[in-house]
Parts: sequence; structure tokens; C-alpha cells
Amino acid sequence: MNGKTVMACIDAAYAALKEHTDEIASLDQQIGDGDHIFNLLRGMEALLAVRAEIEAEAFGPALDIAATKVLSTVGGSSGPLFFSLLNGMAKASVTNAMDVGGFAQIFAAGVEAVRQRGKTGVGSKTMMDVLIPVAKRFAELAAESAAARVVLDTLPQIAEENMLATRDMLATKGRASFLGERSRGHIDPGARSSQIMIASVCARLAQRNG
Repeated sequence: MNGKTVMACIDAAYAALKEHTDEIASLDQQIGDGDHIFNLLRGMEALLAVRAEIEAEAFGPALDIAATKVLSTVGGSSGPLFFSLLNGMAKASVTNAMDVGGFAQIFAAGVEAVRQRGKTGVGSKTMMDVLIPVAKRFAELAAESAAARVVLDTLPQIAEENMLATRDMLATKGRASFLGERSRGHIDPGARSSQIMIASVCARLAQRNG
């Protein structure tokens, strides 16, 4: 795992988000500001522009470069939240091995950084409704000594199940919370974009690992 792996994951996430731009924009227009996906894509494109810099680094420093770039280019609440995810992972990579157990802890550290930044958790109809259950299941799989392939097959399923569950939730954070009961019946756009990125990254890593 190194900067080239980080960049491959960014490429995969960007392509998947581009493919689902209209869908996510529509979800966001129903309960949010409508700019979530466009802010994400702007950040991704900024990362593509520093490809050589990211690819030249080891795993942790590459994530750190990505975090800083995201913070400076992504608007709205998404910038600080995704900065926290990447920065938290970068910091945790210093003390964890590059194996399933290590990556479970690295991802969990990133998710915890987002939770602290956003002051929210499961049940809030946000990206945390995807990130927290995925981090929890990742840790469980690592504790079971699951093979990398099992992890990469399982986490997208957990992400999708929990993304779909946001449809029936009452929003308690962000602009959607102003809608009260009217926020029910809509999938959260942040949960959907997070699910899409997790699925695309897992698919790319599975492909790279053969």
C-alpha cells in the first residue's frame, strides 16, 4: 500500500461519483442544498491535479496530502468532514501495520475523527449512518482474521444496507433537519455518496489484489 494505491482509490471513487452525479444531486435537492455532489467532485478533481505528488509518497503521507487538498477545495460541510476522515487515517497509519487488522484500525480512526468533527452518530441521517457500521463490521472481520477478499466483498454490502436505512430516518443534522418529518422517505445524499465511494474503492482494491 502506497501513494499509487491511494490514487487508484481516488480514481475509482471519482469515476463512480461522476456516474451517479445526477442521482445524488436529485437526492440533495430534495432534503439539502443541492451542492453536495458538486463539492465532492471539485475536491476529487483537485486530487487528480496533484496525482504525481500523491503517487510519490508512502501511504500515510499520501493520505495527508489528499486531506489538506480536500480541506482547501471542498466547500460546505463536506470539506472539513472528509479532511477529518483522511487526516485521521493518515495519523493512524503511522502506528498500524499494512494488513487487514491495521487497515481496520486506520479506517476506524478516520471515522472517529469524522464523528468528533460532526458531533453525530448512527441514526442522524448522515454519512455517519454508513461510515460507522462499515468501520464496526471491518473491525469485526479483522478480529475474525477474515481474508482481504472477504472484507472487500462484505463492506460494500454493509454500506448499501445502511445507506438504504436512511430513507426512513428523521434528519437531526444539517439542512435536512429543518424539514422535520418531511425528511423521512428520502435517502440521505451523504450516505449515498459515502456508500458509492466505499463500494468503488473495495472493487478497485479487489481488482488490484487479483
